[in-house]
Amino acid sequence: MADVIPNDFKPVFSKLAFAHLATLMPDGRPQVTPVWCEFDGRHILINSVVGRRKDKNMVRDGRVALSVTDPDNPYHYLEVRGRVVERTETGAVDHIHRLSQKYMGKPYPWLQPGERRVMYRIEPEHVTSMG
Repeated sequence: MADVIPNDFKPVFSKLAFAHLATLMPDGRPQVTPVWCEFDGRHILINSVVGRRKDKNMVRDGRVALSVTDPDNPYHYLEVRGRVVERTETGAVDHIHRLSQKYMGKPYPWLQPGERRVMYRIEPEHVTSMG
């Protein structure tokens, strides 16, 4: 489904655009967290720590939604409904450093000893865009 993200929105992923990730709590209520993100041409990639609420939610139920707003034009936004198709610790520390370099201009400063980072690949299934 690589063509599901509109071509005019793909450049927004190279900007400092935060995504708001919605996951589902055990009782079905939504939980929303702002996250750093990137697009690899097919999947939206995000990163977290094993055991955090969003990690627990995505392990239990891989259905997610994200909204991403162009930081240069708040009326240009994307809403994505999709599914986590991969959850891996392999390469996750390098990934958080890469995201931090993009968003902060430096390696990730809050990495804790023994912290287990995890990277998620989200496959878009439905996309709505505006602007």
